[in-house]
Amino acid sequence: MLSSHTNNHDEVDFEFLGNKEGKPYTLQTNVFANGIGNREQRTLLWFYVDNTPIRVYKNNTGMGVGYPSQQIQILATIWSGDSWATDGGKTKINWSHGPCIAHYQGYNVNGCPLVTDNQDSDMGFHSCQSTNYWWNHWRFWELDADQKKAYEAVRKQYMIYDYCADRTRDPIPPSECSSNTHI
Repeated sequence: MLSSHTNNHDEVDFEFLGNKEGKPYTLQTNVFANGIGNREQRTLLWFYVDNTPIRVYKNNTGMGVGYPSQQIQILATIWSGDSWATDGGKTKINWSHGPCIAHYQGYNVNGCPLVTDNQDSDMGFHSCQSTNYWWNHWRFWELDADQKKAYEAVRKQYMIYDYCADRTRDPIPPSECSSNTHI
């Protein structure tokens, strides 16, 4: 999870949801911007997802829909979601199998420093919009043709929940759904 620590926090979640034994894990992603979340998507994990796009969330600030913009930090936790997450809340965690341990390897993070009012580029600091960061180059502003094809295949074959399609929860889709579902 990437999360800020403010009243109207920003957060980007990658949650690995358990399942019945022998069933695939589900990856749930969620985006909170300015304290507003409920932007979940769930995808069955059929393999390791390295280099395969599984979630697109465009900058919709111009539409009046927030986009994460605060200083955030990386958090990795193990928590119990068995009231809703594990097999839809039907399968409970057997705590006698504990302790629960997570191991991470081959993990790499790129980021930019927080720039405060008394820091400027003349002092060697750069804003997160600087072209010094690889993610600000135009070729990363959208998926390329191969990535689009892979993303559409993932959505078609493995996505099992998309908040933009949940008419029970939102009879009228949230405003950002019109731009986020079409890559």
